[in-house]
Amino acid sequence: MSGARRALVGYVPGAWDMFHIGHLNILQRARAHCDRLIVGVVTDEVLESAKGKRPVVPLVERLEVVGALDLVDEVVVDHASDKLDAWRRYGFDVIFKGDDWRGTPKGDRLEQAMASVGVIVRYFPYTAHTSSTVLRTTVTGRA
Repeated sequence: MSGARRALVGYVPGAWDMFHIGHLNILQRARAHCDRLIVGVVTDEVLESAKGKRPVVPLVERLEVVGALDLVDEVVVDHASDKLDAWRRYGFDVIFKGDDWRGTPKGDRLEQAMASVGVIVRYFPYTAHTSSTVLRTTVTGRA
């Protein structure tokens, strides 16, 4: 039998609210570092619980926008802040996050949880000049 390598599965969770260049950047970088890319779109309720505000764009529309991208192999609903839950559902090998998570309590918790199941956390540069928070403020006049 040939020593064929198993496909590397990547996972990128996110809100993907008001899709912008920062979102595209992380998805393009993630795509370049895995064979199969699964993108988790966090529910409105999880976002509201985590950030204290609902997204501008509803879940169904965020799923459709992300799912329309050719670089995404599968788009799924992400039901929990705990990414071990997503790992149990989708069995990914690497999870991708913006480097604004690196060295933070939430990033440290993510790294510990993922290490417990052998998943690598890979950080990519955060696109600081464009964010959903900046867009929300511009569109609605409030953060």
